[in-house]
Amino acid sequence: MNAIALKTEAPALVIDDHPIVLQGCRRVLEDAGIERIAEATSVVAGYRMFLRLRPGTVICDLTFQGSGLAGLHLIRRMRNVNPAARILVFSMHNDPVIVSRALEAGALGYVLKDHASGELFEAFERVRAGQPYLDRRLATEVAMLRTDPKRTPETQLTPRELQILQRLAQGKSYGTIASDLSVSYKTVTNACSLMRQKLGVRTLAELIHVAVTQAQRQG
Repeated sequence: MNAIALKTEAPALVIDDHPIVLQGCRRVLEDAGIERIAEATSVVAGYRMFLRLRPGTVICDLTFQGSGLAGLHLIRRMRNVNPAARILVFSMHNDPVIVSRALEAGALGYVLKDHASGELFEAFERVRAGQPYLDRRLATEVAMLRTDPKRTPETQLTPRELQILQRLAQGKSYGTIASDLSVSYKTVTNACSLMRQKLGVRTLAELIHVAVTQAQRQG
């Protein structure tokens, strides 16, 4: 991969909790001529660094240890702060529903971690230039999903609701979920009530069944 000597005033930010991934992203950014590269290994640290540095482009994972798909919420928060933020998701998740959620949250591009570094380089260059990026297979699957009338939890629930649903699948109580997410007990109960309405289920038991089924599908 040939290095391209480009300059950028704003730094690039990589948010991922795997050291090897951070190293790989750094090499790609250096090949793209990026001299100022910041790294964060958690959602909280990534958001704080985003606020402080105002990076031109962000490479962000979706899944963080102990936080599930917290990257979706992080992308929304970054775009709320800066609607012009150029965010590239670099993830292991190839489920078109999750890809669609990331794009809806505000990501401009999405690339899979099991692809060659050359594709990450191409995706970064496209996103940095303000252009969307999806490989052909993902683009086709996302397009088909959006024309499918079948509704799934990922297409109907907010990132916070998905976090709660994930913990319900783990058998956690309302109180434990509230503690895990640093929210009130009432917030959790209200969210579960709203999720039952959105998903068309009547009882907590039915909601838990949906949660377990969803967790099994995601593997």
